[in-house]
Amino acid sequence: MRALVLVLDSVGVGRAPDAALYGDEGADTLGHLHARGGLELPTLWSLGLRRIMGLPDEGEVRASYGRMRERSAGKDSTTGHWEIAGVVLDEAFRVFERFPPELVEAIERDTGEHFIGNFPASGTQVIADLGEEHMRSRRPILYTSADSVLQIAAHEEIIPLERLYGICQVARRHADAFRIGRVIARPFVGQPGSFLRTAHHRHDFSMRPPRTVLDAIREASLPVKAVGKTADLFAGQGITEAHPTESNAHGMAVTETVWRDTRSGLVFTNLVDFDTEYGHRRDPEGYARALMEFDRWLGGFLRSCTEEDLVIVTADHGNDPTFRGTDHTREEVPLIFLHRGRREALGTRESFADVAATLAAFFGLEPWGTGRPFLP
Repeated sequence: MRALVLVLDSVGVGRAPDAALYGDEGADTLGHLHARGGLELPTLWSLGLRRIMGLPDEGEVRASYGRMRERSAGKDSTTGHWEIAGVVLDEAFRVFERFPPELVEAIERDTGEHFIGNFPASGTQVIADLGEEHMRSRRPILYTSADSVLQIAAHEEIIPLERLYGICQVARRHADAFRIGRVIARPFVGQPGSFLRTAHHRHDFSMRPPRTVLDAIREASLPVKAVGKTADLFAGQGITEAHPTESNAHGMAVTETVWRDTRSGLVFTNLVDFDTEYGHRRDPEGYARALMEFDRWLGGFLRSCTEEDLVIVTADHGNDPTFRGTDHTREEVPLIFLHRGRREALGTRESFADVAATLAAFFGLEPWGTGRPFLP
């Protein structure tokens, strides 16, 4: 009774019917990467990815495959993961160009800190622009992006990690009233001109979700093991073990170890580099390289899975590195499903919550209230 959900963060497959509402008409993360040439994914091709993408494919497919369409409003990681776990949001998390004075002043009052910044920016650019002033003034840097995030950056020698996390926890309490999806601690090191973010010390403080299928699995006395930023996205709710990671490579290695040590329950992995390192930075070459590295790893990893195991490979949104801007893109996501040798075309699913419904069916739980299971 082992299940694995592998979320390839931002690996969308285009064609979302409501993409124009988000300014994303024409975005297609995997399609545009493939069109550039050189994208060789033999393992994923063999599992049906070419058919998912609408590409010619005469080979045998050894998995069930399809696409999933997001029902929730929004296109961020929290929304996508919550829907995968069975929660559909009618109202999107709020996005700000500048955080309102009543929010900033409340955080400053309760922390005794005073921020610099408060505008949308790239994380690497904001520390390049404001890092020296931060070191001189000892004031943390407040910024946002096109996502529903409130980010606070600080040099680890100026504001120690635990202090930065404490500031973010206060910010999280106040951010709930403004419906901000995540508060993110963004520590960095180095000197002016050569600042470097310490990604392994990053920490996300999410809103607490409503009850998800993770809670139901845990309530059935089964472990729910989160790899990567998964536990952060659910604010730890429904999680029995959290295994933070520093990169895709680290996430794949940790997944392999956790899976080997799991006899029953769910392993839920997020591989974030596709999004943070290559999608937001509009680096199609790096994105393609990361996909091929994952494909090589997956080919070996699947040998450790039995026919009785349930394995789902999917994504949470798009982030087309060939598209305008640096934001996520509203796209459908791939669905690859392995269990007992089933080889079916699953079509286009009407909600990511079909994953939650499938997990509930697999573990013999009460039927989940949203979504339709892939299993009979």
